[in-house]
This record gives sequence, structure tokens and C-alpha cells, in this order.
Amino acid sequence: MSHNYATPLTPEKRLARVLSRIPGDWPLAIERQPDPSGTPRWRARLTPPGHDAQEWTPPHETMVEALEAAWRHARALLNGGTGGHDTVKN
Repeated sequence: MSHNYATPLTPEKRLARVLSRIPGDWPLAIERQPDPSGTPRWRARLTPPGHDAQEWTPPHETMVEALEAAWRHARALLNGGTGGHDTVKN
């Protein structure tokens, strides 16, 4: 008897998944900045059409995590929410 176990997504598959969900006409910005220890951190900003420029996500260890956070915030914005505390002002 075989079992269907889900395998974790690789970083490449996670990136492809989140990029495929973002409409092409939505402005997207990605930044890489060092934290105080010099380790690079990623943040992203995604702005749905008809909305003001959104805030940057907090710093994340990977670009994929930052993009996923920006996507969650944009979805919450479109659904009438504020996106929680997943963004920071800059």
C-alpha cells in the first residue's frame, strides 16, 4: 500500500508559486539590506492597483519569505483587512 506524503516545497518552487500568484500589473519592489550584524535581510512591497503604495514588509531571511509576506498583506488589503502587523513603515 502506498502513501501520498506531501514533500516540502523547495525555495525555487516557493518562489515560482508566489510569483505566479502576483498579477503582472501590480508594482513589486524587493530590497536586500544588511542587518546590524551584516547578514543580508530581504523585504518586499506589493501594491495592488487602485491603492496607495504599501509599506515594506519587515526584514526576512530569504527573498521568498519577504515576497510571501507582501502577498499576504496585499490579499488582506483587497479583502478589507489591514494586513495585520506584517509590514513596517519606512
